[in-house]
Amino acid sequence: MECVYPAIFHSNADGTYTITYPDLPGCISEGKDLTNAVYMAQSALTQWVEYLTDRKEVLPKPSHIKEVVADQSEFVNLIRAEIKDGRAVKRTVSIPKWMDDKVSENGLSLSRVLQDALAQRLQ
Repeated sequence: MECVYPAIFHSNADGTYTITYPDLPGCISEGKDLTNAVYMAQSALTQWVEYLTDRKEVLPKPSHIKEVVADQSEFVNLIRAEIKDGRAVKRTVSIPKWMDDKVSENGLSLSRVLQDALAQRLQ
């Protein structure tokens, strides 16, 4: 799932930024510089949307960027978050018998090994 929300970036006197989302009250973050602020804005949005999704709450409709009002020390930017569905699914997997034996001998979880390998491969 992908979502895009407008964020307000407030420029602080010390060069840091405070980020808020007008459509997501309480979703606030900070960045030590502009690059970090954009990263932190995306991280905050992702976590907020995942939280709402986990609680089965309806996501508020994002405001149009032109409708968001910013003060002189602020600017508005769209932030995109990609939300991954972390629910477990069952799959049938075939592996050679000798691999299955080694997994058992080493006390490994086949599911964990497969997840770790796929996560590394898909990055």
